Parts: sequence; structure tokens; C-alpha cells
Amino acid sequence: MIRSNLLALGALAALVAPLSAAPPEPLSTRESFRIGSSGVSCTAQLRPMDARLKDMFDRGYAIVCRDAAAPVGSLYALKGDGSARLAAAGHQCGPDQAAEVPGLAGARVIDCESEDKLRYRTYTFARRGTLFAAEGLAGYDSALKLGLASIVSDRPVTGEVQVAVTAAGDPAAFARVQAGALDADGALQQGYARSNEGSYAEAAEFFQTLSERTAGMADAPRLTEYLVNQGLQQSNLGQFPAATAAFEQAEARGAAADPIAGRLLRNYRALHQINQKRPAKALEELQRPVAEVDRYATDALSAAEITPRLAQEINRANAALNRTGGLDSRLQPYERAQILDAQKQQIQGIALRLQGRYAEALRAFDQAERALAGVRQGRVASTAFMRSEILGETGIAREMSGDTAAAGAALTRAVALLEASYPQSAALLQAKSRLASFYARTGRADEAVTLYAAIVADSEHVPGASAAMRDTLAPYFRLLAARSASDPNAAAAMFSANQIFVRPGVAQTQAVLARELSEGDDEAAMLFREAVNQSREVVRQTAEVANLAAANPPEGGEAAAALAAARDRLKTLEGEQTALQSRLSKYPRYRVLSPQTLTLADLQKTLRPGEAYYQLRLVGQDAYAVFATPERSRAVRIAANATTLGDSVARLRDSIVKLDSGQLVTTPFDLVRARQLYATLFDPIGGDALAGVKHLIFEPDGPLLQLPVSLLVADQASVDTYQKRIAGPAADKFDMRGVAWLGKDREVTTAVSARSFADVRQVAPSAGKRAYLGLGENAPPFSAASFLSTSAPANVDPCDWPLETWNRPISAAELQFARSALGAQQAAVLTGAEFADTNIVNRSDLRDYRVLHFATHGLVTAPRPQCPARPALLTSFGGAGSDGLLSFKEVYDLKIDADWVILSACDTAGMATVSATREAGIATGGNYALDGLVRAFVGAGARAVIASHWPVPDDYDATKRLITGLFSAPAGTPAGQALRAAQVQLMDDANTSHPYYWAAFAIVGDAERPLLQR
Repeated sequence: MIRSNLLALGALAALVAPLSAAPPEPLSTRESFRIGSSGVSCTAQLRPMDARLKDMFDRGYAIVCRDAAAPVGSLYALKGDGSARLAAAGHQCGPDQAAEVPGLAGARVIDCESEDKLRYRTYTFARRGTLFAAEGLAGYDSALKLGLASIVSDRPVTGEVQVAVTAAGDPAAFARVQAGALDADGALQQGYARSNEGSYAEAAEFFQTLSERTAGMADAPRLTEYLVNQGLQQSNLGQFPAATAAFEQAEARGAAADPIAGRLLRNYRALHQINQKRPAKALEELQRPVAEVDRYATDALSAAEITPRLAQEINRANAALNRTGGLDSRLQPYERAQILDAQKQQIQGIALRLQGRYAEALRAFDQAERALAGVRQGRVASTAFMRSEILGETGIAREMSGDTAAAGAALTRAVALLEASYPQSAALLQAKSRLASFYARTGRADEAVTLYAAIVADSEHVPGASAAMRDTLAPYFRLLAARSASDPNAAAAMFSANQIFVRPGVAQTQAVLARELSEGDDEAAMLFREAVNQSREVVRQTAEVANLAAANPPEGGEAAAALAAARDRLKTLEGEQTALQSRLSKYPRYRVLSPQTLTLADLQKTLRPGEAYYQLRLVGQDAYAVFATPERSRAVRIAANATTLGDSVARLRDSIVKLDSGQLVTTPFDLVRARQLYATLFDPIGGDALAGVKHLIFEPDGPLLQLPVSLLVADQASVDTYQKRIAGPAADKFDMRGVAWLGKDREVTTAVSARSFADVRQVAPSAGKRAYLGLGENAPPFSAASFLSTSAPANVDPCDWPLETWNRPISAAELQFARSALGAQQAAVLTGAEFADTNIVNRSDLRDYRVLHFATHGLVTAPRPQCPARPALLTSFGGAGSDGLLSFKEVYDLKIDADWVILSACDTAGMATVSATREAGIATGGNYALDGLVRAFVGAGARAVIASHWPVPDDYDATKRLITGLFSAPAGTPAGQALRAAQVQLMDDANTSHPYYWAAFAIVGDAERPLLQR
């Protein structure tokens, strides 16, 4: 994807500004700054409207920290004696005492406690007639101290911020908190800054927050500007329908009539087309007419000639809108229009380059350069990112024209500009990646590998790196695969690079669970879970505010009142969640940041004898794999692309079971294709790669997330034997006995990330007092005694499942077998009316069971194509509010402490949509396989889940035999071993040897974890 941030244009650096780095900017002149240099991310956000600021010499900041939904404190620089302004109303405070703040001899501290027993702290330090102060929640003490030291010295002070964290890291969610802590002017500037830095997900949160604030207010020019920028960020993130909708909404609200917003809309629509690889469409978009800007607006104003056009431009020339694009605040509207028109030339050059019209592209870049240089003689220092972008584009066009020397010089200078102006940014990593790719193409492979390795190492510390770099690392992977046989470090390097890519959301959920259970199930873990759940409430309420704000209700009406109430509720929830985070800080284990990545050497240490880890990664269309055992590793390129892999998976799934005229149909399994896919994935790492491997941990990507790898065929001879046997006229093509399935000789774990697998492996077992709870066999509503009262809802919503869905309950035979095998003292079963959604949700003893086993229907699609998919398990109808479904959200809300959750239901390894995920209060993930019910149960407290990839069969008691086989194994047997033994019995039965009967279930977690504790 082309990096297409705000005003992504510029003049050549050599012509308009020196490349040397400017001296560090004082903190007192900045809108925000990072607090500390390591540990948890906390920032100070300028808050000029703070009530404690009395004149222009006072400064105030909000302190916001990752995972806290609201500001955790404040920083002040108050002229004169500002102590009276710092009094904490309603708090019980102790004496003013000497404090130890590094570098600030003479600092003082006061400790206070609120009525709800929440502790606060205020640090003060006086110097040269100014009182500096840091006040806030005591749990954020390290941030308060470092923030105070920074504003006193007017420069960033190094140090580690040690405060409580809960989530595995979500820069976008943190950006929303930052945006909420700023006034509209500062949030606008920071949104543009994030865009310029290439942190698109963060920028999207800033502009979304601004749009929600503006809803219901009479400020159309600002709202259109926010909407246009939302559209650009969504496009940069690959969310093209959402981008188009935002642009259309902006135009409907009058963006095209505004000289500045109209130019933004024109340019961003063109960039949107380029992101979709439609250069011809981009050139068409650039021809849209825009309103002119009155160049002589200032002269007209001095003459008191205020025309309607001039009045509009005056409104846009206020302090907030002068920050447009993070540019010099002294720019006039016509100067900003000049810059946007220069951007038009640059975008035209990109489109021409993509069409192979390099000479024309270079002329367009030259025109853009000259136009930008004409704005204040090219001395607008804050356009460094624009100049870098045009240098990069010029470099590519020069290279394509055959001038590699000029190309290399331009690309190098692009990096230098960003290093000086945007250090530690996604934009800088992108520019470096472009230079490294140039090295790779021009025979400088060693330099390319070295630069790429540095980029990967830096990416862990750069918010938004994953989204910005997803299309830039392909040359690095090709280089590493090519030298893997001779370079012992190639596999480790590819493994590290793999972890940049976004994984299914269940990976993050596993990391959060591992953090909760890091030292057992105690009071701290319970508080951790409470904080996580409160964070989800904040996400849900944020979505409610967004939905109400999207209608832009007029002031004074009922809809506007509902929006205001929702905003108030959100503010309350944010404060409650932040208070929980502060209380959590007293537990040291939650003040330690878990690393987001894992080295290959560390992974190998977690592997046991006889285990191997296979990590598949799709990089653009290319596919790569890292294979590791405790003793060896290898990185390879797979001889198939993403499209062909997707086609193979789709065809294999169709040959297992597919829906035809409303009926599930099974056909003879495509054994040849299963063998070909095995060869594609495993032959590159060596024909005997799986020899001696008894447990394969497989980390799939893309379409492979939808297929259990155990059904691939590891031996060609068994395929040949099968084909000879079925050649006869009376042969049974469904009899697949004797096939060398990959899963026949080894256990298989499905991993979603190396980090989460390692985390889950180290988590202590459940502390549940009882072994097993089985749930299933719903009561059909038409026979339920309470049906004629209030139990079943009226089926009036076209997106409700029809009531006959509940009239085919799954037999509880497998549940009853498990209970009889374990004994009544250790096991319980809920069926019929007891298996109601309201009953399950309201049970307080779910944490007592180490295994939860559901045998019911899984509803993971939608009842009709036009309806949203909301994953759920079908239950009996219960009391008031029952819908007969245990939804994704309700599952996530359950409080369990389970070693295993078994989902003996249809296609429970499927995904949840982004909308269903957000409804459940989860700010990340969605639209990936395994992000549905699997993720929900992990979020509820399951260490591992056994889930199905397709509708599980009733024929020949296949599913019952699989599940009962699990519980027939002795206590202490690894679940993977027990499942494999049961699968082998079905493989060796002519009636059930087809993969439809035995291969549906996948283990997500760790197959070596025992199903039943000794």
C-alpha cells in the first residue's frame, strides 16, 4: 500500500531545508510528550482549558497511560503561588512532606484518600516564581514523578514507568484515551501527527473521537474535515467500504463547498483509489473541481469588506484550523490550499508511476516540489514528512527509469529527513523498508538484510507498525528464505519478522488470560479480571456513543439528550475503570510489561522432546514457513501463493461437507489435493521433517486457519494404494482406511501466535474443585411447559433464528457418558430447562469446574444472507430476557476457571465479525477464524478449547465416539493424545474413515495439557 497520509507531498529536501537535525523542541512548546523513556506508555497531553489555569503563563497537562480509560493525573506549571488551586475537594489528606523525586531536591508530597478509599498523591516543586505540580492516582506514582521532573526541566527525563497494565497492548485504544484527554484543537493536531507518522489506526481513533464530539453541534466545517480524515485512515487500513462511506458522508455534509475540506476530499479520494491499486480512477478523482480561496482575504479584512466567502475563510483561520496537517500555525488559508494543490500533483505522479509512465511521473513530482517550495520559500519546517514522501516516490521512478544512483540518493535522503523529524515512527520504518528493498533489488543483499533486521527490532517499540508495514517486508522474507540453508541466523530472523504481522484476536486474549493467571488465582487475579471486564464496558459504551453520534442529532431533541446521557455514562465508566487500574498497581506482577514478541531460541526452550513448531506466514501473495524443534530450525519459502492456498483449502472443505440446497452433503474426500497440500507445506523443510515428531504445534495463517492440518496426507504410497482400491466398479470411495494422515501418528495443536502458545503453556492448571460440567440437549420450545407464557420470544425480527431451530436438540449421551466415567461427586450435567441461557449466565459456580463441555448446536453464520453473523451456542429458553442463545458477548462475560472447554457443536472454530466483537466490548480482532466462540471462551477463562471446523456428524455415533474417547483415557493423559487415540479408531473404521467423521475438532491452546487432572 502506498503510504498516503495527510498532505503526503513535499519539495526535495536539498532545495528547501537542511537535513541536519534541529535542536530538541522544549516541552513547553509542545502539545504532548512521552513521560519516561521505558516501561508502560504514558503521555502528557496539553489541556489549555483546565479550570486551574488563570493566565497565558500557566500550563496544564492530562496524564494518560496505556490501558487506563481516563486520565490518571495532571501536570501543572502555575505562575505565583498556585498551591490553593491544587486543593483536593472531598479528600482526606495527610501532611505536606519531603519527597524523593530524582533531580528535584526540595520536592514535596501530600497523600490523600477519597471517600471510596482511592488513594491520590500530589507532588510539588517551586522554582523562580513558578509552582510545578503533578497530581493523580497513587497507583501511577512513577508517571507522576517523571512527569513532574520533565516539566520542571522542560525536556524529556529518562526513566521507567511502572504502572499496572492489563491488555496485551493496543495502540489504537490508547490513542482514543489520548484524544479524549485533549481539547478539540489539540486532538485535531495529534490526529494529523499520527497520520503523518504512519500510525493509521491511532489516527483513525483521533478523528473518530472528534467526529463523536462534534455530533449534534453546529460546526459543519470541522465535522466534514474529521469525516474526510476518517475516510483516509480507513483506506490506509484496508477498510475500503468504510472509507467510501466516510467520504460520501463528508460530501453530503458540504465538504466540497469548503475550499480546504474540498481539497482534502479530492486528494484523499484519489489516494483511496491508489490504495486499491486503481491509478486510472485516481487520476479521474483529481479532476474534481474545488472552491477557490481568496488570496487577498487579509487585505479585505483590514478594509472591513467581509463577504460570505471571506467569512467562511475567517472561520477556518482560527487557532484550531490553522493547525491543519500539523503545519505552521501562521499559514493562511490560501497557503494551505497551495500545499493541498501541490499534493494533487504528487498524487498524480504516484498514479502515473503505477501506470509505468515514469517520465510523466517525474515531471509531476517536480511540479509538486516547485509548488511546495513556493509556499514561504519552502521554509515550512513541519512538512518534512511530505518532502520525504516525494523523495521516496522520486527514487522509485528514477530506479524504474534506469538511474539507480539517483534513486538510491533520493531514498537515502527520504530516510534522513524522517530520522530528523519523525524518529521512532511507522513512517520512518516504511521509508527504511523502501530503502532496504532498493538494496535487495540492486545486489546489496547484506546491506538489505542488516537494515531490515534493524527495522524489525525497532517495530516492537513503534505504535501502529503492524498496519503500516504489512506490505513492505516481502523482499526481506525472500532474502532470508534464499539464504536459509547457509545462514544459521536466517530462521531466527524470519521468526522475529513474522511477529510483526497482525494475528487473530484470540492471540491477544490468550496473552491477557496468561497475565491474569501469571501467579495463580488469587485476589490480585480477581481484581485484574474486574479491570479487564470494566475495560470491555468502556468499549461497549464507546460504541453506543458512536452509534448515537453517527446520526448527528440536532440540538435540543430527544436523540441529542440520549447522546448526552450516553457520553455521561461513558465518562463514569472510564473513571471507574481507571480507578481499578490504579488499585491493581499495588501488585508488582501487574506492573511488569510482558514482551510482545518471542525469540526463536526462547520458543525452542519451551518445546519438549518430540515436539516441533511450524509457523506459516503469508506476506502479500507469498507464503513462508519457519520450522523448529528443540535442536534445529529452518526458514523456507512455500511454492504456493495465498490465492492457490485459499483455493486448496476451499476445495478440501467442500469435499468434506458443504451445503447444497439447504442440505449438508459429503462427497469422497479429495485425497490427492490433501497430499499435494502436505507436500507444498512440509516438503520444503525436508522429506523427513516430521520423523520422530509426536506433537506438532501448527501456527496457520490466512485460509489455513480454517482447516485442521491433521487431515493432510503424509505419504504418497497410501494415496496410490487407495486409488488402486477404488478403481473397481464396486469400490467404496468413502472407505479411506490405511491413509497416512498427518494426525494419525502425532498430536496436533493449533497455535495463533508463538507468544501466546508459550504463555498458555506456562499457565498453572485450573483450581476448580470439580472435574466436569456437561451442558446440552435443549428443551424444544414447542414442548416446553412454559412456552405459552413468556419463555420464547416472538419471532418478529427477520434476523432472528426461526423457532424450529430449537426443535432438533443434540443428544446428551456423550455428556452422560462423561459424568458416569468421572462419577457424580466430580461431574454434573445440565440439560432441558436447566440448560437455559439465563440459567448459565447467572450461575455462580462455573469457576468450580475444570472442564466445561457443550453438546448443542453452534450458530456461527447468520439465518439469512442480509443479517449480521453473531456466533452463539443454542440453549433452552429461560426466564425474562431469554433468547435461547448463549451469545459471543454472554460467553465472554462468563466467569470460568477451566483447563478445557469442549465445543461439541457445529463450526465453533469460526470467526466473529468486527461488529459482533465490538458489541462484546473487545476493541481488537474480529473477522479471523478462531476469533468467534473460541476467543470468547478464552476470554471467559479457558486455557484451551476443543472446537470444530465444520458441522459435527451424528452418523455412526462418530462425534459421540470421539468425545467419549476423550474421557476414557486415564487421568493425566494429554488431551491431544486422548483425542488422537479416539480419532485413530474412527480412521480404522470403514464407516467413519472419511475426515468428515474424525477430523473436525482442533485443539487451540496446548494439546499436552491433560484433559483430566490426576
